[in-house]
Amino acid sequence: MADLQQLKQKYQPVLDVLAREDATIQAVDLAGDKLHLKAIVVSEASKNRVWDAIKAVDPTFPDLQHEITVAQGEQTYTVKPGDNLSKISRLFYGDPNQYSKIARANNLPDPDKIKVGQQLRIPAA
Repeated sequence: MADLQQLKQKYQPVLDVLAREDATIQAVDLAGDKLHLKAIVVSEASKNRVWDAIKAVDPTFPDLQHEITVAQGEQTYTVKPGDNLSKISRLFYGDPNQYSKIARANNLPDPDKIKVGQQLRIPAA
């Protein structure tokens, strides 16, 4: 019988990436003898970084059942300490140079002036 805590410990680097990627984790439980991980990430770029983390833990991941999906349509994002539009653009679009899309969607006259706690609309990629 699989041990949930051992599997969670093994895949902790993946859970850490999901947290950094602002993912919505819907399940971390056992499915038979595998760790069942279900999450919604904000972009394809984010999904790719999660995949990289999975493969870094175990290239064949025989003890992991995963459902990593990408949120569809426009999203919202709450600005965190250390954020700037380029960093947010990289998170959602995989390209820091797409920050102007976010600035336009939020009518930001100066993209360098965002505040912690501010809610931003993120247009679909």
